Amino acid sequence: MTGKMERKPLDKPDETRAFKNEKGKLEVVTVGGQTFGRGVFEPGWRWSEHVKPIAGTPSCQAAHTGYVLEGRMIVKMDDGTQVEFGPGDAFYMPPGHDAWIVGDKRCVLIDFTGVAKYAKPA
Repeated sequence: MTGKMERKPLDKPDETRAFKNEKGKLEVVTVGGQTFGRGVFEPGWRWSEHVKPIAGTPSCQAAHTGYVLEGRMIVKMDDGTQVEFGPGDAFYMPPGHDAWIVGDKRCVLIDFTGVAKYAKPA
């Protein structure tokens, strides 16, 4: 971490990574030497359809730790374990999963650990 205070609004991210077919985006900022992001996932988004072609891996290999602000997302692990996350939920999603949006509302979340390489070519 650096020795000075920093402020960066998420509305003006350092980088924006768009998902395939305009189904959402990841807004990335780095402050204090830590990289995190705000994920915006539109209805109909699914990792295996909208990020897998970018990542080039059979399932998401990022570990995500964060907090859901709005909407609902189901995460299904490669072993079949499945959990639904919604507003107010803190989460940890280990590597090896698919995920998709539930319903007709977008899902917005803050991810503190899994964004450095997320939605970037492997």
